[in-house]
Amino acid sequence: MGEAKLKVVLLKHTPDPEAVVAMAAKLCYSSANIDELKKNIETKDQKRFIEKLVKMGHLSPIEHISFTFGIEGISRACSHQLVRHRLASYSQQSQRYVSEKGHYIIPPSIKEDAETRKLFERFMLEAQKAYDLLIGKLNEKGIKDEAANQDARFVLPNAAETKIVVTMNARELLHFFNVRCCERAQWEIREAAFQMLQEAKKAAPVIFSKAGPGCLYAPCPEGEFYCGKIKEVRERFGVVK
Repeated sequence: MGEAKLKVVLLKHTPDPEAVVAMAAKLCYSSANIDELKKNIETKDQKRFIEKLVKMGHLSPIEHISFTFGIEGISRACSHQLVRHRLASYSQQSQRYVSEKGHYIIPPSIKEDAETRKLFERFMLEAQKAYDLLIGKLNEKGIKDEAANQDARFVLPNAAETKIVVTMNARELLHFFNVRCCERAQWEIREAAFQMLQEAKKAAPVIFSKAGPGCLYAPCPEGEFYCGKIKEVRERFGVVK
């Protein structure tokens, strides 16, 4: 039992993703057949072409590549936000088939203060005790395994740690990074998005070179809800402006 730590792993992605995007895009404008296109793509550097593609906003070819992430050490509160992104596939650790062991996430605002952290951790301990007691009582009545878990889990808090596998195409990822890397996003999904972006950049550096919140290369799009931290945000993403 105790606090869990957020971790993001890029499990798989479309092989040679930027070549796939270049091929799909050039097909739209070329009379060449597939074999000719493939040969041309493989023998030339596509960096400038893909940069132009992204700048033009011709993003449908980017939908042909996908990225699968494994994420652990996030709360159920965070995963409920994550699954609101519709153009994605999710597989989440089940609270029916996996018994809760008392791993949880502590918000920074609570963690930094000894009194509030003590209160939080005491509640986590009590919630786990209630869960374990309910499992025991249900077992005594002959209700076992997932049948017991599915009812006992009703006392578990949003802080309970979960694990999830998520797959998105690159166009949806660009949107996801735009809204979830923003300072106004909840701190936990913002950190998950930031780690996902770092991994995506390694696999497709040109496509994701300017990915991130909407304020990186333009004025903040949040209007009156501007966070006031545009300088700090740009520094974190390596943008000097």
